[in-house]
Amino acid sequence: MTSGRLITLEGIEGVGKTANVDFLRRHIAARGIDVLATREPGGTPLAEAIRRLAIERGGEPVPADCETLLMFAARAVHLANLIRPALAAGKWVLCDRFTDATYAYQGGGRGVPLARIRALHEWVHAGLEPNLTLLLDAPVRVGLERARRRAPPGDDRFENERRDFFERVRAAYLDIARNEPARVRVIDADRPLTAVRHELALAVDGLPAGSQPHV
Repeated sequence: MTSGRLITLEGIEGVGKTANVDFLRRHIAARGIDVLATREPGGTPLAEAIRRLAIERGGEPVPADCETLLMFAARAVHLANLIRPALAAGKWVLCDRFTDATYAYQGGGRGVPLARIRALHEWVHAGLEPNLTLLLDAPVRVGLERARRRAPPGDDRFENERRDFFERVRAAYLDIARNEPARVRVIDADRPLTAVRHELALAVDGLPAGSQPHV
């Protein structure tokens, strides 16, 4: 039996996932817990190479089904080579996006049938699920304004999507939260950073000691 924990952060662009992953990593480490921060798609050299294929704009269109398969290919590598070994060693893993993002972006945003995503989910996960998912939520207008203040859209195909795409993604995320309230905690990210981080820390500190992922 391992004491490892898998915590995922989700949300649309501009809600502060990446900065808050680092905040939570430091918060958990301050408690004397061995913690690892990673991201999806990516997290290992091979998974990062697949990320570039899935996300960066190129000369050839990426069909929605291909995009979905690439996300799960990167995830299969990430789980096998980083996440599962870390959990088995008793580490806590913080992941910037995970499979909920595929349901939201490829399912909600692209319209890929959820049954296809579920089949890949069950195959690649093989029983492993997050202990806790923190959904940072803000209106799409707010998130996109923040993202564009941070940096203009570059070669990331998702950052160049229209607002209606992100409205569908946000709606899909909120549907997941309504359907899985025991796992998914919605955090209002349209507030001062101190308030957001206080709630994130409380959520992580409240993770039951006996709640362990299947590895």
